[in-house]
Amino acid sequence: MIAALLAGPAGAEVLRVATWSAELSRKGPGLLWRDIESGKDKQIAAAIEVITATAPDILLITGFDWDFEGRALAAFEARLAAAGQGYPYRFAPPTNAGLATGLDLDGNGRLGEGRDAQGYGRFTGQGGMALLSRLPIETERARDFSTLAWRDLPGALIEGAGLSPEARAVQRLSTVAHWDLPLRRADGSALHLLAFAATPPVFDGPEDRNGRRNHDEAAFWRLYLDGRLGEAPPAPPFVVLGDANLDPADGEGRPEALTALLADPRLQDPRPASAGGAAAADPGQKGDPALDTADYPDPPGNLRVDYVLPSAGLRIEGAGVYWPAPGAPGAAAAETASRHRLVWVDLAFP
Repeated sequence: MIAALLAGPAGAEVLRVATWSAELSRKGPGLLWRDIESGKDKQIAAAIEVITATAPDILLITGFDWDFEGRALAAFEARLAAAGQGYPYRFAPPTNAGLATGLDLDGNGRLGEGRDAQGYGRFTGQGGMALLSRLPIETERARDFSTLAWRDLPGALIEGAGLSPEARAVQRLSTVAHWDLPLRRADGSALHLLAFAATPPVFDGPEDRNGRRNHDEAAFWRLYLDGRLGEAPPAPPFVVLGDANLDPADGEGRPEALTALLADPRLQDPRPASAGGAAAADPGQKGDPALDTADYPDPPGNLRVDYVLPSAGLRIEGAGVYWPAPGAPGAAAAETASRHRLVWVDLAFP
C-alpha cells in the first residue's frame, strides 16, 4: 500500500510500518523452513493470513528462526508473495539469538544450554528477527549494534546482575539485536528504522539479570539518539519499533527506561488499540487493555509489549493492533498465529 490512499494532502506518501512477534520458532535448526515448505502448518498459514490482512509496507518480524542461507525467510516471503503480499527487500543477518559463548553464563554449572547463549536459544538463530520491506534497504549504511558489550552501555545496570567476571567480559547488551536500518523512500531520502527485540524481564532469580538487561535494552535508544554511543544519531524521520517485552503499567520488570522512551519528545506514541484487547481485559489490570499486544495467560496476563514509535515530525494517519474482537473476521487467525498481535502505524510523508 505504498500510495497516498488515506486522508491527507495531495501527493503525500503513506507507509504502513508494523512490528510483530510472530513466534515462528521451532525446536531445532531447519525445522521452520521445513514447516513453511510443507504448506501444512496451521500456525504458518495463520501468520500469512494476518500479514495479508494488515498489508504492511514495512514489517519487522521478531521471534523468527534464522538460518545461514536464509531459506526459511525466503520461503516465508514466497508464501506471502503467492498470497499477493510480496516483499522484494529483506534484511536478516545473524543476531545474538542462540549464539554460543562457550561459558556458563547463568552460573548453573552446565555448559551449552539455551541461557548460556548471548541471547536465549538452544541453537544458533533460534528466535531471531528479520525485516521485510517494499522499500529498498540501504544495507551498506545499516548499523548493527548487536556486538555492544552490556558493560559498555553508559549507566548499565549490569552491576548486581550475578554475572561472573568471565561472563561480564563477553555478555552483549542485545538479546537479539539493535539495528539502525535506512530505507530509501521514493524521493531518495531515508527513513531510519530503529529495530530491536529485548529479553523478557523474568526467568531469572533475585539478581534480576533479565530485568536489568531488559531495562537497558530499552535505555539504549535514548542514549543512541543523544549521541552517547560513539555514533552520530540518525536525522529524522525515524521509527523505533520492536518487541520491548515490557508493559509500562502491568507485569514484572523495570519500566523506567521504557516509560522515558514513550515520553521522549523526539518520539510519538500513537497508542495503537484493538477491540480484541479491550474485550480480553484482565481483572485488576492497571493499563488500558485496548493497547495490549500480547495474549498471555494469567499471570502475567495480557500486556502491551510491542511498539511502533515514530519520530515527532511524522504525521500519523492511523494506528492499530490486529486483535479482532471474538468472532470477528481474522480473530481465529490472530489467535492461532501467535500470542502476540501485529502492531501497525500509518505514516504520511509530505
